[in-house]
Amino acid sequence: MGPPTWQQTMIRIKDPEKSLAFYRDVLGMTHVDTYHFDKWDFSLYFMQSLPAGETYNLEPGSPEAHKYLWSTPGVTLELTHNHGSEKDDSYSPHVGNQENDGFGHLAVSVEDLNASCDRLEEKGVAFRKRPSEGRMSGIAFIYDPDGYFVEVVPRKVGAAPGAGEFLLAQTMLRVKDPEKTVPFYEKHFGMTLVRAADYGDFSNFFMATLPEELKSKAPDPRSAEAKSFIMDELYPRAIPVLELTHNHGTESQPEFKHRNGNVEPHRGFGHIGYLVDDVYAASEAMEAAGVEFHKRPDEGGMKGLAFALDPDGYWIEIIKRGQEGKF
Repeated sequence: MGPPTWQQTMIRIKDPEKSLAFYRDVLGMTHVDTYHFDKWDFSLYFMQSLPAGETYNLEPGSPEAHKYLWSTPGVTLELTHNHGSEKDDSYSPHVGNQENDGFGHLAVSVEDLNASCDRLEEKGVAFRKRPSEGRMSGIAFIYDPDGYFVEVVPRKVGAAPGAGEFLLAQTMLRVKDPEKTVPFYEKHFGMTLVRAADYGDFSNFFMATLPEELKSKAPDPRSAEAKSFIMDELYPRAIPVLELTHNHGTESQPEFKHRNGNVEPHRGFGHIGYLVDDVYAASEAMEAAGVEFHKRPDEGGMKGLAFALDPDGYWIEIIKRGQEGKF
């Protein structure tokens, strides 16, 4: 049996036409699959940054696209649209970054930060932070159509000839106690801590699903080489990292809790998800180890998938690898 692999990050959107145009036409992602659940009044759109040399000719929504989606070794961005929200002037998803919000941002990597940001600005993309602004030079932040933050970070020049200009690079979540969260993702979801950085009043922990050929190359996560490993090896291969941000001191506050994005009026970010060979076996093993669940495999309307809870209460979807995708 293969280990779990990170397969998706889900965010809720207001208008799929606008969001698809942004992630597809502006950030160069491929629309790999679509699900319409009319009886539940929502649709799912899956976007992916393909590695250099990989092409995609399947029709989103087709059985072939479903099989690809649930077998891909890469990470997709799942855009969830609740039908009718695009016509509701009072609705907007909660994009995070307010007090106690857990979700922070998505990120894409580029080879030439300044040139890529110039092209984004020419296309009318709104900036929260340009590369030269603020105390953290060398990165930028843009807004997607809903106002979600998308960080733009550099990657090694020439490391992936033929790759897209923009490649999905990060999902950032704030965590209360990294001593609980990092081992959780290592033990239950097979992720590797590839970098840990302390900035005084906060720390970042970067985790990834590493292919076998890269596991032996990963340096000590606290070494100077760890940052280069991400920029030179992971980003060019379109392998994103899960960035866990810890604001120092929250671990010692008993009542402190991040919002997980799934409770009104703060619903925006929904979950991250992993492929496993056997949802039932994986869920049983996690539950035996004390992991709490929002949904067990046979609960709810969609059978055969589960939602575990991480130490901060973020939802983690557990999905069968290689399935036909009929829910």
